[in-house]
Amino acid sequence: MELNKIENILEKYFQGETSIAEENELRDYFSSSNVAQHLKQYQPIFGYFSQVKQQKSTHKLEDLDQTDKAIPLQTKKQNVGWLSIAASVVVLLGIGTYFYTSEKNTTPVVAQSELGTYDNPEKAFAETQKALALLSNNVNVGIESVQYIKEYEQSKNKIFKQ
Repeated sequence: MELNKIENILEKYFQGETSIAEENELRDYFSSSNVAQHLKQYQPIFGYFSQVKQQKSTHKLEDLDQTDKAIPLQTKKQNVGWLSIAASVVVLLGIGTYFYTSEKNTTPVVAQSELGTYDNPEKAFAETQKALALLSNNVNVGIESVQYIKEYEQSKNKIFKQ
């Protein structure tokens, strides 16, 4: 009867459904000397728990000399502090580099009042003529496009009589 009970508890143990009391029963059973032959393979698993429970530290605080008592502890906060400082330095270097290179690449800004003014009236007249000629060429291209559209309309009207 007890062997069947142990086998049932063992099966529940491997499915993760045992209580602490049932696990203690298994530990007691496997730590005893009368373990069934077909269950001996599980004895090291439960034997480990009893061995660990019996182990105790042999060192006492009084036995240690003064140098062992003063063990410096390193905390993770120091590492996090240095990490945040390093990250902020990298960010500042990146921002500085961005502004340094962007100032070199930009052309100097001309004041609003200086745009389109010439000291020499002849030069101003020549520049105005160039600008108007460019505008005229673009307008002429637009007019030619309108003439193509008129021809298209005439052809369409011939084909599709309305």
